[in-house]
Amino acid sequence: MSAGPTPSQTVGPFFSLGLTQRADNDLGGDAAGAVWIRGRVLDGQGDPVPDAMVEAWAAGRWGRSGTTQDGGYSLRVPAPAALDGQAPHVPLLVFARGLLKPVLTRAYFPEHAQANAADPVLAALEDAQQAGLTAIPDGDGLRFDIRLQGPDQTAFFAR
Repeated sequence: MSAGPTPSQTVGPFFSLGLTQRADNDLGGDAAGAVWIRGRVLDGQGDPVPDAMVEAWAAGRWGRSGTTQDGGYSLRVPAPAALDGQAPHVPLLVFARGLLKPVLTRAYFPEHAQANAADPVLAALEDAQQAGLTAIPDGDGLRFDIRLQGPDQTAFFAR
């Protein structure tokens, strides 16, 4: 008799089994200027991570989105404000298989180019890393892909 691997034989956690089933991805509510951030979570080979979870904090609220089979996620966030000399951005926490701890990144907004240029966190990064943290206009929202490893890896920060 042959059986599949048990949870103790695989690398978890398994977010798709419960944490990402609710519709917790709309942080925007009735806020004017709320925007959809959509993207994909990709591994080091550029393949989608279908069982990841992305959490966001904005305007005192939090939300989460599980990823689809193509690694896609979506979060609706209120337009952030500049804070403590930093450009408007949304902190994103990414949970995925094989990660012992979640990783933290930021999505900056392209319409704040002047504030982004003066942001001390972005200024400490190389140009390619800066570009990878700025969302791209896409249809009715913004696109922000998260690459967990590889040459185009998203910049992650200590929590």
